Amino acid sequence: MRSPAALRSLAEPIEAAARGLGGDGELEVVLERPSDPAHGDFATTVAMRLASGLRRSPREVAQQLAESVELGDLVDTVEVAGPGFLNLRVTDTWYASALAEVLAAGDRYGAGSARSPERVQVELVSANPTGPIHVGGARNGAYGDSVARLLEFAGHAVEREYYYNDAGRQMERFRASVEAARRDEPPPEDGYHGAYIAELAALPGDPVAEMLRRIEASLERFRIHVDSWALQSELELDLPALLDRLDTYEADGAVWLRATAHGADKDYVLIRSADRGGLPTYEAADVVYLRHKLERGFDRVLYVLGADHHGHMQYLKTIAAALGYDPDRVEVLIYQLVHLIEHGAAKRASKRRGDVVDLDELLDEIGVDATRWYLVNRGPDQTIEIDVDLARETSEKNQVYYVQYAHARIAGILRNAGDAQPSAELAHEPSGEERGLLKRLVDFPGVVAEATARRGPHAIPVYAIRLADDFHRFYHGHRVIGSSEEGFRLGLCRATQSVIARCLDLVGVEAPERM
Repeated sequence: MRSPAALRSLAEPIEAAARGLGGDGELEVVLERPSDPAHGDFATTVAMRLASGLRRSPREVAQQLAESVELGDLVDTVEVAGPGFLNLRVTDTWYASALAEVLAAGDRYGAGSARSPERVQVELVSANPTGPIHVGGARNGAYGDSVARLLEFAGHAVEREYYYNDAGRQMERFRASVEAARRDEPPPEDGYHGAYIAELAALPGDPVAEMLRRIEASLERFRIHVDSWALQSELELDLPALLDRLDTYEADGAVWLRATAHGADKDYVLIRSADRGGLPTYEAADVVYLRHKLERGFDRVLYVLGADHHGHMQYLKTIAAALGYDPDRVEVLIYQLVHLIEHGAAKRASKRRGDVVDLDELLDEIGVDATRWYLVNRGPDQTIEIDVDLARETSEKNQVYYVQYAHARIAGILRNAGDAQPSAELAHEPSGEERGLLKRLVDFPGVVAEATARRGPHAIPVYAIRLADDFHRFYHGHRVIGSSEEGFRLGLCRATQSVIARCLDLVGVEAPERM
């Protein structure tokens, strides 16, 4: 990750001083913000990492670094603390240069963290078209699309794909359920229920095409644009030829993949025995589909799957190896369940589906912004509980409203400023609130780069709330328009607005100009 210039201007001289002491030439200085401002603006533990190699105490190394480092007019003091921390107090010149960097980058501040841009496919949702997308599928989409947005912001070329099965038993039951409704008969015992079945029955033709159209419309409404659609029945036509490339054997009348030869803990059936229908298994479909992905030239393919597919992670890497591809080109992102709470209890069943709440119903109740936010504001390894009543609120209790309100408030300030121009010129000693807000802005490139690398978009809402907190503290304590520091404070507002807008966009939320 390439740090912002504001941090490099501090880290690189310390790295040079460390090399002067005999440290590793590749040693990277990591700057962190102390939790207590009394300990300085930034701190590094580089002396502790150097000490053993130099055979000196960490504190001695820190003292030598403090005496030899050349930081010019960017740093006021360099202090040694504790067992060997190096604490820096930056000058007003540093704050002005930091703000200038954010303003110059605009909405691209923090972009381009990818050292080697790749062509990446993110497969998301991929529910069979037997009904509307439910809230679990919505989390899949929100998570996958936010990861895709992060990857694009980092500099990768990303394609979003939806894979579905238009054949098999589920689809047979779905079509049979619609046909039964057309005859005013109850659905089969294991069929599908809900108002949407009656709606489809009222339309002519194959209900699958209409269901797919509705799914695509729901996703577009949810701000997820699918670039390509993959159909299992078409891909399975390539299976016979592909079997010749695989290490397979026959046993009990079935065709098996020798997956244990490629790191798996068991082998897998690809073609069922004749007495079990003789048809390809889901595992066979995965083989064909993975080859189809990688043969299209993607450097990396990401699957977004629910927690019930956790065991599938190793299988997908195994078949990549069996096909002769690097398994590291395959990533599987796993997410947990979603629960909706309304009036203190689990939310009622869907009217349209008849079982669980579907995406469009949730969008009708709390809107796209709240739905996108609350489906990614927790790590994918955590179960999410969405309080529907809270998500409807237009108050600071509602996280997404709180962050959006900060953006809208800044937009209002900039409108009211008239011809006054934002500036990074600093003619006064910045207050604690101004310093805190600027340092928070400088955190953003590191936060977004780490969120991308970890496939963890939940870090963005967490950061956005902290940024909004810092802005509100600044706003309530300092006059902007008409003050003697107007230009600098307008610059601070503009920079904050830009970063908030980017945070919201990365998780699929709009940044309103008015609220």
